[in-house]
Amino acid sequence: MNISYSPLGFLISLFFIVTFLAPQVKSRAFYVFGDSLVDNGNNDYLVTTARADNYPYGIDYPTRRPTGRFSNGLNIPDIISEAIGMPSTLPYLSPQLTGENLLVGANFASAGIGILNDTGIQFVNIIRISKQFEYFEQYQQRVSALIGPEATQQLVNQALVLITLGGNDFVNNYYLIPFSARSRQFALADYVVYLISEYGKILRNLYELGARRVLVTGTGAMGCAPAELAQHSRNGECYGALQTAAALFNPRLVDLIASVNAEIGQDVFVAANAYQMNMDYLSNPEQFGFVTSKVACCGQGPYNGIGLCTPISNLCPNRDLYAFWDAFHPTEKANRIIVNQILTGSSKYMHPMNLSTAMLLDSSRI
Repeated sequence: MNISYSPLGFLISLFFIVTFLAPQVKSRAFYVFGDSLVDNGNNDYLVTTARADNYPYGIDYPTRRPTGRFSNGLNIPDIISEAIGMPSTLPYLSPQLTGENLLVGANFASAGIGILNDTGIQFVNIIRISKQFEYFEQYQQRVSALIGPEATQQLVNQALVLITLGGNDFVNNYYLIPFSARSRQFALADYVVYLISEYGKILRNLYELGARRVLVTGTGAMGCAPAELAQHSRNGECYGALQTAAALFNPRLVDLIASVNAEIGQDVFVAANAYQMNMDYLSNPEQFGFVTSKVACCGQGPYNGIGLCTPISNLCPNRDLYAFWDAFHPTEKANRIIVNQILTGSSKYMHPMNLSTAMLLDSSRI
């Protein structure tokens, strides 16, 4: 089935959400956990190389300045916030996250992290998922001091949560170097089983911390990132090893989510098929208004896939024509395509329901 993207289509989806759904979910907080795909700037407050604090990051953000987002503009959490009629969540480490701002929610994500604690060790000082959850507990204590424990529990239980993990466990761990420690410890299929087992613990922990509506994104098309093409591709083909990893990981993640939901007795967790969302526009870039899905807008070397996006990197003049912003991360336009499927996508993309359906269900219970 061919699927095309248009700004008009996204605006219609957004109008539906804002007009019919957002008003029914009064003061719904939004919490974000995960890696660089969803980090709103926490790493700017850390001594780490995993940062997006230099020009031209943020070139299309409303302030036209870098914000710590690994994007030319808005990232996935920003666009979800836009859709549900709420301001973007602040990074948890931001000094601005005080008072009434706490009630909007918080972004705990940190570039470089994964499911496993040894993922991203080369970045040294990043907020691993266990620490993100510690901060979430600390956040709840801070909110409790502001509005009381009962109102805090209600705020957290009624919140929307997004968690994005897994990609770095392959890119920045298993396949980081030849004969990595994890690749010597596990065959790929066994590594995936181990990752899923550990992810199950994370999701159950998140439920114990009060989350009752959680979007869980699978890994994207990791092998198609410009960084991987620059290292492994002769003719622009995606790197097969990482594509195989995604093909093994994502179905098991859907099965895990179904299993955890069955344990709980309700559909708390919703799986988003980020791989298929990516492959739609990567396979047919022209259909979505892109001139390329292989070359990054910002970078250097083959496919602009070598090294970081810096002030002296090659920079495309029109980011809307590129699927990739830098060597690993989508442009704002690509992020909007992804969020459009999260909001209204069929079972090909969302299981057991899309976000619009989940919000309608939730609004009837609140």
